[in-house]
Amino acid sequence: MGAVVGTLTMQTKQRQPSRDKVDDELEMTMVCHRPEGLEQLEAQTNFSKQELQVLYRGFKNECPSGVVNEETFKHIYAQFFPHGDASTYAHYLFRAFDTTNNGSIKFEEFVMGLSTLLRGTVREKLEWTFHLYDINRDGFISKEEMTEIVRAIYDMMGKYTYPALKGDVPKQHVDAFFQKMDKNKDGVVTLEEFILACQEDDMMMRSMQLFENVM
Repeated sequence: MGAVVGTLTMQTKQRQPSRDKVDDELEMTMVCHRPEGLEQLEAQTNFSKQELQVLYRGFKNECPSGVVNEETFKHIYAQFFPHGDASTYAHYLFRAFDTTNNGSIKFEEFVMGLSTLLRGTVREKLEWTFHLYDINRDGFISKEEMTEIVRAIYDMMGKYTYPALKGDVPKQHVDAFFQKMDKNKDGVVTLEEFILACQEDDMMMRSMQLFENVM
C-alpha cells in the first residue's frame, strides 16, 4: 500500500489476524488519543472496518500516543528512501495530512487522507494533490510552489531519479506544466485549471500523481 502505510502495518501483519471486538476496543483505550468509532470512520472512508483495524494497529505500533508529529513522520518516511533526502517532501506531505494544522496527525486524519489517495475518485485525488502543491494555502499554485515540491521529489529519489537529475530539470519540468495549466496566463494555477489540464493530458496526469508512487 506504499511506504508510509507499509511501515505502519508491517508489524501488524505478523500477528494473528483475528481478534474479538473486546480486544479491539481495549486497544483503542490504551492511547492518549482515542480515534472516532470505527463504524464512523468506515462511513467516512473507502475502507472496511477490518481494514481500519489493521491500519489502526499499525499506526499505534509506530505512534503509541495515538498521534504522530512531524519528526516521527519524517523518520518513518526516510526509511524508504535511503539514497535520497526525503525530509522536505515528507514535510509537505505531513502538512497535507495535518488538516487541523496543529502540528500532529491523528489516526482519523491519516486514514481520511489515505482513503482519498488510494481509493478516491480521479477528481478527489487531484484535489488532494492540488492542496499538497498549494504550500501557502491561498487557493492557487504558483510556479515557485510547484518548483519546491518537484525539487523535493527529485531530492527524495536521489541517485535513482530517472532521467539523471541536472540542476535545471525541476525548473524545466515546472515551466512545461505551467505553460499548459495556466490557461489565462496570470502566473498562478487555480484548482479548476489544475484539474482540467491533468484530465486533458495523460502524461501530466501521471506526473501529477507521482505522489501515489512515493506514498
